[in-house]
Amino acid sequence: MESRLPLLSLDEEKLILGPYDRHVKQVSRRLGVRVSSRSGELRFQGPDDSVEALLPRVENILQRIRKGEVLGPLEIETALLGQADRSAERSRSVFGEALPEDPRARRMPVARTKTQQDYLDALLNQDLILATGPAGTGKTYLAVAAALQALRRGEVKRLVLTRPVVEAGEHLGFLPGDLEDKIDPYLRPLFDAMSDLLGPAQARRLRDLDIVEVAPLAFMRGRTLARSYVILDEAQNATTGQLKMFLTRLGEGTRAVVTGDRTQSDLPKDQKGGLAEAIDRLRDVQGVSWVEFSRSDVQRSALVQRIVEAYGDEE
Repeated sequence: MESRLPLLSLDEEKLILGPYDRHVKQVSRRLGVRVSSRSGELRFQGPDDSVEALLPRVENILQRIRKGEVLGPLEIETALLGQADRSAERSRSVFGEALPEDPRARRMPVARTKTQQDYLDALLNQDLILATGPAGTGKTYLAVAAALQALRRGEVKRLVLTRPVVEAGEHLGFLPGDLEDKIDPYLRPLFDAMSDLLGPAQARRLRDLDIVEVAPLAFMRGRTLARSYVILDEAQNATTGQLKMFLTRLGEGTRAVVTGDRTQSDLPKDQKGGLAEAIDRLRDVQGVSWVEFSRSDVQRSALVQRIVEAYGDEE
C-alpha cells in the first residue's frame, strides 16, 4: 500500500523524519513502513495495516505542530511508533533542548485598535466577514494572518486569495508572458502579505503545492470552494454580478473575507460597484459580520493617516 500526506513547510519535514532520519528508520525497522519525503509530501509504502495505523499518528503530530506545540524528537518518535509519549524532560536529557518555537509565529499581528480587535473576533467566529475602510487599516493583512492560522490549525485545507483584475485609472496595454505573469501584478499585494507573515520561501512552497491559490476573481465562476479560507481583496472594484457570483461559490466548511475601500473604486463611471449593495443586503444575515474601519484605524504610517484625513471619507 502507498499513501501520501502534504507538508506545509520544510520544518515539518525535518521534525517527522527526525535527526539524520532517525524517526523513519525506526518506523521502517519496527513497523515495516518506508517513509520518504518528496515534492512537499510524505510518502508511505508498506503493508496495508501498518500504513493505515501510521497515517493517523503522523496526522496527529502535524496537527499538534501546526497548533504551535513544541515536540521533542523523542516525543515524535514514540508517537510514530504508537508508544506512550514520554516527558519533555526526558526528551531534553536525550537530545538536548527541544526545538525552539518558530520565530515567525511571534510575528502574527495583534490588534492595535478596537476596530481591529472586533475584526479579529469576527474572523475567528463568523463564516463571512465584510471589511471596509481606508487604506492602511490592516483589512487584508489581518485577514491573511487569520487564514494562515486556520490553515495551521487544520480548520481548512487551502487558502484562496483573489481580487478583481481592474487597472487603477490607466490602461497598461499588452503584458508579456504567460497567464500567471499577466495576472501576478494585480495579485501581488495578497502574496506580499503572506510572504511577510511566513517568509518568501515558505509562501512560495505553499503556492507551489497548491495549498495556497492566488487567482483573479473572473476565474471563480463555476467553482465550489469547500474547506477553504477565501479572501476577496479590493472588492470595491467588483460589480454586483461578480460579487454575487463569488459569494455563491462558498461551500461546506469555507470561510470568506471580503475587503474593500469604497472611496477608491477603479470601475468605469457607468458601472455600479457591488460592495455597498452586498453590505446592505447581508449585514443582518446570520453568520455574516460587517466591520467598518475609520481614519483612526490607519496603521500603515502616520503620513498615510494624514493623507487619508486630507482626502476625507467621501465616496
